[in-house]
Amino acid sequence: MFESLPHMANLQLRWLLTSASRGAQAIWDWYRELGRENDTEARGLRLLREWLSPAQLAQYDAHRYFDVIGCHSGKRYRIRHGTATNIHELDDAGDPTAGWCFVPRDYLVAGDVMLAQKIALETNERGALTVARNFAPRWSAL
Repeated sequence: MFESLPHMANLQLRWLLTSASRGAQAIWDWYRELGRENDTEARGLRLLREWLSPAQLAQYDAHRYFDVIGCHSGKRYRIRHGTATNIHELDDAGDPTAGWCFVPRDYLVAGDVMLAQKIALETNERGALTVARNFAPRWSAL
């Protein structure tokens, strides 16, 4: 009976080390994936910032939104940080008159979505608004 005790202890130790190794690997995989998500978000924001004009960049840095001018109507739109229901059409006084929501089909981080929205409004405003959903803004002051 005592002769098999070291053998049993050895088996339990192997099982414990294997389990701990699998757990450590799972934690490491989760941590690496979390880092990738943060890297993706950072890359998206970096690309957006490269495409913003100096005035838009200053506006975004100060308020987490920037204004664009529609290429067909000359209307001003405010794109707030986010991925949906983040575009507001503004009147001459800067008050929101309508909300617009259009996003790419696939999941993208906020910086990439906002850049796509900016380019769409500045280069094909009519096409963007054709596919957009309209919503009433919930706030009056920006």
